[in-house]
Amino acid sequence: MQQAIQSISLFLGAVEKNKRFDIIICGGGAAGLLLANALSNETAFKHLHIAIIEKEEKNTNDRTWCFWEEGEGKWDEIVSNSWGKALFKAKGYRSEFDLAPYRYKMIKGIDFYKKLYPLLKKNKNMYFLQEEIEGISSNRDNCSVRTNATTYSAPRVFSSIPTTKFKKQNQFPVLQQHFIGWVVKTQAPIFDPKSVVFMDFEVPQKNNTRFMYVLPFSKHEALVEYTLFSKDLLEDKEYESAIQAYLEDKKAGEVSIIEKEKGSIPMTAYDFSQHNTANLLHIGTAGGWTKASTGFTFQKSVQKVDQLVAFMKKNKPLKDFKQKSKFNFYDLLFLDVLAKHNGEGSLLFKQMFQYNPPKRIFSFLEEKTSLWQDVAIMRSFPIRRFVSALIKRLF
Repeated sequence: MQQAIQSISLFLGAVEKNKRFDIIICGGGAAGLLLANALSNETAFKHLHIAIIEKEEKNTNDRTWCFWEEGEGKWDEIVSNSWGKALFKAKGYRSEFDLAPYRYKMIKGIDFYKKLYPLLKKNKNMYFLQEEIEGISSNRDNCSVRTNATTYSAPRVFSSIPTTKFKKQNQFPVLQQHFIGWVVKTQAPIFDPKSVVFMDFEVPQKNNTRFMYVLPFSKHEALVEYTLFSKDLLEDKEYESAIQAYLEDKKAGEVSIIEKEKGSIPMTAYDFSQHNTANLLHIGTAGGWTKASTGFTFQKSVQKVDQLVAFMKKNKPLKDFKQKSKFNFYDLLFLDVLAKHNGEGSLLFKQMFQYNPPKRIFSFLEEKTSLWQDVAIMRSFPIRRFVSALIKRLF
């Protein structure tokens, strides 16, 4: 026991003197915490000293994550709401469908942080540093992480710090999934608590892809979100005016705004892996883990973390962690079309839902479909648009 205490003391002294760890995770959001948790649960990594550097104290509900999942999941304990039905609406088409075998699940950011941070802090080899990261550099054998307080080093660094490099190129289109959402309580019972409004395109499109997204908690309460898939952001008042008009159209009566959220998620097929090195790997949105064609990130990050931990056991250079599949190319073609014909987004999604069963659509978006299922999905889109995009990419 005394020897163990001495060893810990020696290590803490070394950290203080050299600021060196076995692994540094830059960013304490979803991807960073998922990775830290997975490493702490693996015997092969329990002896490693891991630092998590995050500038903010994660004590507010700064975001929500939604995903569909078949059956029970490892995060069900902190799922605040889930739904078994969904509604899709576009001009001239409406479909309300059962999500089985899936359920659409929602996790609040604050519940995720309250679960993961105390759990990880029980690990004596886990170190939490509330500092702002100013730069990361990588050489042959080591990485250095410079913060507003000091500089740390580790042989392996994982960073979820957002990058803007993808905005400074023109090889790949860059759109944004941008939104403002209100958690509201309405006088009239206008919501169906059993059914998510997945996409409602029956709002003015204004030559963009615009829709309402509604997560109902009761007949009177819901998160109502005005979302765009487009290049440029709007003034806040335009999002909020659209939400207000939507609620008025539904005859909501008097509306109380309980909470607001705002976000912008990059939608691009840009190759983020080109910035990885033998000892530096970008994760989360910064690593291209966001589903480019939809903006969904949480469940894909869960899957990527599992793959990454298995890869790390092989002790190979981090840049060899392969992340591309046929779905990256599908997303690229979709974004090529959506960027060039942004006013036709409602048509693209309408035809996908109109000509495919829900299970195939969600399996496709989850990147678990076979080739013939992929072909069936592709055939539902305007062929000429996608053939043109394909020819442009090939030649």
